[in-house]
Amino acid sequence: MDVARPMKQEDLQRRIEELGPWFQNLNIKGHMTAPDHFLGDYPTFKWKGFQHVLPSDLGGLSVLDIGCNAGFYALEMKRRNAARVVGIDSDPHYLAQARFAAEQADMEIEFRQMSVYDVGRLGEKFDLVIFMGVLYHLRHPLLALDLLYEHAVGDMMLFQSLQRGDERIPDLKEDYDFSEWSIFDQPEYPKLFFIEERYASDPTNWFVPNQAAVEAMLRSAGFRIDDHPEREVYLCRRGQRHYAVEPPPSL
Repeated sequence: MDVARPMKQEDLQRRIEELGPWFQNLNIKGHMTAPDHFLGDYPTFKWKGFQHVLPSDLGGLSVLDIGCNAGFYALEMKRRNAARVVGIDSDPHYLAQARFAAEQADMEIEFRQMSVYDVGRLGEKFDLVIFMGVLYHLRHPLLALDLLYEHAVGDMMLFQSLQRGDERIPDLKEDYDFSEWSIFDQPEYPKLFFIEERYASDPTNWFVPNQAAVEAMLRSAGFRIDDHPEREVYLCRRGQRHYAVEPPPSL
């Protein structure tokens, strides 16, 4: 990556505005990209709540940031000395922001326009995969988790998904008779809420799970939950799949 030429402050602010709107509020040399974000200083305030679950020094490790947006987490991983960071996103607008932010931070990060369904094409597994804020935007969420297990996650996965509904974890048997109906009426039973039109004015919000569904889907895909530092956030590691599952295609 070429070293960025220093920009005048007014030119830097102008370029940030040209690349807007920004969903992530980044601090680029004293200029905030989304100072009026409806969630506040996002995602910095969220990161502060669970950053301790990752090693403070990622020296020698490779990182894949899926749905990297403007590159907040990719940048944070480089700040923790990650040897290699790759960020992917399907939106070229976000990738333009991410490349600019990395250039201004003088950080070497690879950015590629790819979907999570394309991870098999990378042809490698990463020591750490960041998969945050993506699952509920997918029409095929369990397929995505299966693909990550088969093709991308070498060890750890930092995971987050929007959740709604009951937050209790039910005590379920491994099997139920075909005549069983009442178990599905329990509010805490693992559920994916399907959104046909929009939620929060976003047409890409498709499936919103409750907490039990998130944890069950992670286990089903082969991930062991090692830590749950705050609501919606999990640190996972590759484990054994509970059921025999056919490996998904690379797509």
